[in-house]
Amino acid sequence: MGKVYGYVRVSTAYQNEDRQMIAMQEKQVPTDHIYVDKQSGKDFNRPHYVQLVERMQRGDLLYVLSIDRLGRNYEEIQNQWRILTKEIGIDICVINMPLLDTRNGKDLMGNFIADLVLQILSFVAETERTNIKKRQQQGIAAAKANGVKFGRPRTEIPTDFVKIVMDWKYKKISLEEALKKSHMSKSTFYRRLQEGKILQ
Repeated sequence: MGKVYGYVRVSTAYQNEDRQMIAMQEKQVPTDHIYVDKQSGKDFNRPHYVQLVERMQRGDLLYVLSIDRLGRNYEEIQNQWRILTKEIGIDICVINMPLLDTRNGKDLMGNFIADLVLQILSFVAETERTNIKKRQQQGIAAAKANGVKFGRPRTEIPTDFVKIVMDWKYKKISLEEALKKSHMSKSTFYRRLQEGKILQ
């Protein structure tokens, strides 16, 4: 009997992995056998996933909650599935999709069904990722068309900025006073000087 592992992935450090961890605990995956990445699923260059693959051996079992936790790129998921199940020789169980459990149906028909379901779900995962990106781009374009500004607002230059700069240049006021009167950070202050060529 091989060892049991679990893989958990959230897209950012701010997302919560509790739901996936609970699923791993329910499958009695040892805590030190659960590998967690807080990173995008666009590729498989993730530190803990790489460590996991290096550690697993033929006959081991890997749990993932859903296929999109493994990854979101259709071709990459297909390739990784082949590496894990064929080259390394482990079993994979996708918890929320019982048909994707390589322990079942080891015959030709069982493998065919699992591969077919994997292809469909991988395609769906990538299509959804592409659609989300497209919707974000459309939303940004629509917002810009309606006058919504993105990014940090540009610091307004005070009407007496030239006087403030000249007072600072001739040491009538300190840099701190110049920044305070200009309502600017030091980097913004120097950038405005460069943009306006005030001291040239």
